[in-house]
Amino acid sequence: MLLFRIIRYYFAIHKSLQLHLTTSLTIVRYPAWAIPFAFFAMMLHRFALYFNKKISFYKLMGSGKNGSFDKTPDLRQWAIMAVNAKVVPVQGSCGEITTQLYGKFISSWYKIFSCEVFHIFLEPVQSHGTWDAKSPFAYCNTSLEDDERMATLTRATIRLNKLKYFWQNVAPAATAMLTAPGFITSFGIGEIPWIKQATFSIWESKAAMQQFAYGSKVHAEIIKKTRAQKWYSEDMFVRFKILGSVGTLRGKNPLG
Repeated sequence: MLLFRIIRYYFAIHKSLQLHLTTSLTIVRYPAWAIPFAFFAMMLHRFALYFNKKISFYKLMGSGKNGSFDKTPDLRQWAIMAVNAKVVPVQGSCGEITTQLYGKFISSWYKIFSCEVFHIFLEPVQSHGTWDAKSPFAYCNTSLEDDERMATLTRATIRLNKLKYFWQNVAPAATAMLTAPGFITSFGIGEIPWIKQATFSIWESKAAMQQFAYGSKVHAEIIKKTRAQKWYSEDMFVRFKILGSVGTLRGKNPLG
């Protein structure tokens, strides 16, 4: 009986801790003159995030130009994805929220270089696969309404001997996504150009996302090739509930 109570207490504590986790995706645009400092930030910000005790997982990434898997980088646009141990309120200025998320150093850096910053706050609904052998979004404690906006993350590490086949096939699916019914916006992000790639997309509803994922002939064909030819050494797919957003990109909030 005592053992049962201890086990139940452990899971209750574990669940309560999970409820205080928030995933954030931050997209940052630098002025053209500050591009060299954006590269420098990829090294310096790694230390600030590593020593931030609230952050259990983070990735610093570059961006593709066309909002999906893309061989051409957008050197002005960069990204941070992190799992934060404290829920961040969506009230307050963008700078204040950046400080809450990543600390004063990164927040001051963006201010000094006149960066445009957009934060989106997320809670995973479903997660499959791993990211560098980790499962950072396994704390799935919520669900989505059928007509609720949602986000998806598709990321992969492409095998070196499959790079040619991947890049020959991915463009039609990316183009089809941009014109799919219910599509709102997307960001192409990645840690290593051409090899470690991810697409973060936002949809009007789960039904709209599923219609593209499973109803698009082009996309379905690529999924078949991916599995049959084993393009990826590691991949991950996550569905997220959107908790809120703050900030702008190119002068407006991408969520409207």
